[in-house]
Amino acid sequence: MNEKLRKLNDSVWIGLGIGLIIPAILCSIAWYIIHHVASLAKADLLYIGGIAVNAYVMQHFFKYNKLNIGRGILAATFLCAFIFFAYKVF
Repeated sequence: MNEKLRKLNDSVWIGLGIGLIIPAILCSIAWYIIHHVASLAKADLLYIGGIAVNAYVMQHFFKYNKLNIGRGILAATFLCAFIFFAYKVF
């Protein structure tokens, strides 16, 4: 795994893709749980957990000195957080 990370091109676009795909998968799982488990019907904060995983992934790429990928993940995190804010307000 580390070898693949070292060969990965250090691009903001790759980071943006990673930063959008991971929360999309995790928030889809959270959506399924919220709609199929009656006791968690009001647990919208599970979506925040799906978005927060980006912080760990970003730290992992920073450790391998892939700064542009980390910046792309950070931009995606802000985009996801804005979408969640709009979902809660509107």
